[in-house]
Amino acid sequence: MRRAAIAGFALIALAFPAAAQSTADLDARVAGAQRAAGALSTQLGGQLRHALNTVGPVGAIEVCRSVAANIAYTISLETGWKVTRVGTRVRDPIIGMPDAFEQKVLLDFARRLDEGQNPDTLLHAEVVEEPQGRYFRFMKGLPTAEPCLTCHGSALRDDVRAALAQSYPHDRATGYRAGELRGAVSVKQKIE
Repeated sequence: MRRAAIAGFALIALAFPAAAQSTADLDARVAGAQRAAGALSTQLGGQLRHALNTVGPVGAIEVCRSVAANIAYTISLETGWKVTRVGTRVRDPIIGMPDAFEQKVLLDFARRLDEGQNPDTLLHAEVVEEPQGRYFRFMKGLPTAEPCLTCHGSALRDDVRAALAQSYPHDRATGYRAGELRGAVSVKQKIE
């Protein structure tokens, strides 16, 4: 296995033929994954802020429920990669459950946050061998911001709690504190 520092964080790459996986190729993958993760966070954040200001927290739940998945799907179609959000405690087990790789990285992100690391540096990139082949995996941590506590905190309004129970009967994504790791944007790219 070889390790290289890419874009200010550790990239772990399995041994490849040098021509098949150059440092420039890995740099390009990291940059593309960062753009995709940033696009998801920016677009969803904008939609949620708008909904909170116009229709309130109960209305914003619908944005998270339907619009978030559509944004991730659109970015995935545009890039050809799987772009999604995963959680440390999952609101919708059908679309937010982290796989084994993502669980490992989420635990590392939580540890790094606990050690006082800047939340903006919660990035991880790695080339992994999976049963279906080699994949470039990238994750960007999502710490809980103050506005997130409206629907993810401990002291939820009764109408918010009722709307969450109706939309997400298996919801476990509450009880967070500001600054606590809530999840990550995950990008998965097949390496041909």
